[in-house]
Formats: sequence, structure tokens, C-alpha cells
Amino acid sequence: MEWTREQRYLPYDQHSALELLELQAAADNSPEQLRYHIRPESGLLNDPNGFSYFNHAWHVFYQSFPFGATHGLKSWMHMQSTDLVHWHSRGLALTPDNEYDSHGAYSGSAKQIGDRLFLMYTGNHRDANWNRTPYQLGAWMDQKNQVTKLEQPLFRNPNYISEHFRDPQLLEHNGKYYALLGAQDAKTEEGHLALWTSDDLTSGWHDGGLVDFTPYPMGYMIECPNLITVDDQPVIIFCPQGLEKKITDYANIYPNTYVTGEHFDFANARLEGSSQVPVNLDDGFDVYATQAFNAPDGTAYAISWVGLPDTSYPTDNQTWANCLSQVKALHLKDGHLYQQPVPAMKKLRDEKGATVFSDETQVIAQRAGQQCELEMTITNDQAGILHLAASDDLQTSLQVQFDTTKGTLTVDRTTVSQGMDEKFGTTRSIKLPGHADLKLRIFLDHSLAEIFVNDGAHVLTLRYFTDQANQQMSFNHSVNATGTLYQLKNI
Repeated sequence: MEWTREQRYLPYDQHSALELLELQAAADNSPEQLRYHIRPESGLLNDPNGFSYFNHAWHVFYQSFPFGATHGLKSWMHMQSTDLVHWHSRGLALTPDNEYDSHGAYSGSAKQIGDRLFLMYTGNHRDANWNRTPYQLGAWMDQKNQVTKLEQPLFRNPNYISEHFRDPQLLEHNGKYYALLGAQDAKTEEGHLALWTSDDLTSGWHDGGLVDFTPYPMGYMIECPNLITVDDQPVIIFCPQGLEKKITDYANIYPNTYVTGEHFDFANARLEGSSQVPVNLDDGFDVYATQAFNAPDGTAYAISWVGLPDTSYPTDNQTWANCLSQVKALHLKDGHLYQQPVPAMKKLRDEKGATVFSDETQVIAQRAGQQCELEMTITNDQAGILHLAASDDLQTSLQVQFDTTKGTLTVDRTTVSQGMDEKFGTTRSIKLPGHADLKLRIFLDHSLAEIFVNDGAHVLTLRYFTDQANQQMSFNHSVNATGTLYQLKNI
């Protein structure tokens, strides 16, 4: 359907309970619906927000427009877990219900302060002429998951920053609070990161200036910034819009990238010893708006929106859109970010249904299903195609093309049943060490694939849409490989 502005920004209380129930039923019964990832109960899901640990549990919120597969009046939905894998809905947490977030409770972060969780987010306000004012807002969540908003904004954009000023990450360092935000210069329309600071969190915020973290121009806007510590080194994860491809090569409409450094100077808003050139966080088709944080023990975790701005998906016609990736633990090795599934992902395995293979293998499983995990090593100096979610004749499949002699891997969704977003290409490729074994850990969840390469040195995340009857998993010829295929349980 074509959505008018009035429909997309209709207040929630003007939608009926029956309408919402019907949308939820339609989403739940979708053949392509995900069963072990966070997905919308109905409507659209986008950015993960407020990823945190509080009150003996993990929390993540997500942007939600529950009334259709479109970007409309956004709220925060709350999910909670004890193991970073089994997530349970705790319902609406932030609703757009006051002057400052009248047109959407936009993205932000969360941090435990004392015995409460502080939520910091951007309120999207529009006046009668549709001019936007971005307010940075706060709210407290208690141990019963009850949320109380602050009555007044924390701060808003200064004169030199345009209306594009959003996605605050709340940080604490040496007894002071900081907020890292995406920003656009009002005159040059260039993208930046901004740092603000406060002594007492809820009042007296001050402009700490623009962050010096790379000498390269970052396009016209930066979204969803995260400053974290990975193995004792600072890492900034962010989404530059309009980034020149001669700086960082990417194929998606917008990339999700990172830079590493040796030290972050909060007083002068500077990343020292920066790797400078942004690196693609994910080498697949559909990752954006990644949110990362450091757990109480210091471990860095990340979760991503599997979707992209200005992109449509086949399930839009089923009134739901998008999902979140699985949670990944982050590590640094030789300045390169490694991403790995958290240990609890193994809890989803159905050990009784495991298929073990070794040596020369062609057909791994005729009926592998599309809710499974494949853990495999392909020995060196071989080339071939691994067909996933394939028809019996292999004419329809998601292809993983590999050459362990040259050291290349390509994911190709050209021959998946339903094409999508083809103007940005149908393949994604990475370069790997030549004449070396190739380790793969592949997760399928009906319309989502996550491919971890060589212990997480690369991750390729993508949506795919095909007949759920296409369940074969096979090489195009016999390949020397060892591995195990697991069926996975629902969360």
C-alpha cells in the first residue's frame, strides 16, 4: 500500500487493538518469518537501541513501527535475555507521547546508573511546517522495567549543527558522563561525530566539540556511533552516509564501518593512533546501525539491524519487515576486528538431528531445512560452490562460491527465488589467504543467512527469500570437507 504522511504519523491510540492483533498474526504466520532471531511482532523493525546489562539480565530495545512495513511513528520495543540468545519481549518501553518526541522516539543507548537503567535517545519533533528539531532526551527504567521519562530535554543541536543530530551513545569516564552523537555540519553538510559532556547526567550538558578520528571526509551524515573498548583498544563503529568509495570500498547503499585506535582522549575529543581508514564491519548485503557495548566484565558485544535505509524487502507485502542479527562477541587481532557467535548459540543445536560428514562430500543433506547451522572446514587448494536452501536440481539456491587456492569467497543471491535490491549488486566477495583451509560457520533462519568465515575474521550477513520447500544443502561436486549440520530450535 502507499502510505500517506498522515497514516504513518497517526498516534498509536488511534489504531485499534484488533488491527494490531491481525498484523501480529499475519507476521507470525509468514513462511519467511525468523524463529531464533529478534524480529518484529508486527510492522517494521529497525535500529537496535539500549543494548545493555542491567538487573542480572541482558537488554536490547529496537525501533518499531508496529502498524506496517514502513518508516512511521517510531517507538522502542524492549527485549530481555539471560544468555544473549533466548530473547523475551517485555513490550513497549518508549512511546512518542510528548512535545519533544512527538514524531518518533528515535535511536539511542542505555547504561546502568546505580540501581536503575538510564535510557538516552533522540526525540524527533516536527512543527506545523514539518521542520524538524532533534531533542536529546532521557528516561529511567527501574528494576520492574517501568520507564519514566525526564520532563525536559537534556540538550538539542547547537547552531553549527543541522537538524541531523541523533543516536546518542551514553558513556562514563573518570566520573563524568559523555554522549557520542552523529551530526551534520549546518553549512558544509558534512558528516561528523559530536561529543557532549555532563557532570550530573540529567542537566548541564556541554558541547565538547567534533571528534577527530579520521582525516577523511565522512560523507554528508554519520549515524549510530559506538565507542567501545575491544581487548583494551578503543574502537569506533559507525555508519557514514555518502562516504566516497575511494576511501572505503562498499556496495550497499550505506556502509557500516569501524576504525581502531590506541587511546581515546575524552578531554580533546580525539581518537589517538587511529587506523584512520574505515573498514567494513560486515561484508554481506544487509547490515546497518550496529550497536555495541562493553559488558560488566569488559567483553565487547554487538548486535545489528539486518536491513538498510531506503530498501524494500519481499515481506513488506506481508506487513512486516526486518530483524536483528544474532549477538556477536568482538575481539581484535593485528588491528582487525573479529566477530564470533556467543557460546549460548550452541544451546539451540538439536544434537540428535546432527549430520556429520567428512572427506569427499557432495550432498550434505537433501532436507537440511532452513533453520540450521553448518560448521565446516574445506581443505586447501579446492574450488567449488556450496548451495544453501537449494531446490533438488540446484537451479535455485543461495550460493557460496569458494576457491581455497586463490583465497576468494563470494556469496551470490542471483539464483535465489525472489530477487531484491539488485541495483546494488547480487554478489559480495572477500579476499582470504591462499592455499589455506577455509573454516565456515553458517546460520540459516528461513530468510536470514549469517556466514562466519575463519573464526569471524569476516562475517557476511544477508536476507534471502525463497520457497521454504528448497531445503537441499550440497556442493556442486565432491569436495574434501569435514563438518556437522545441526537443526536449530526456536527461541
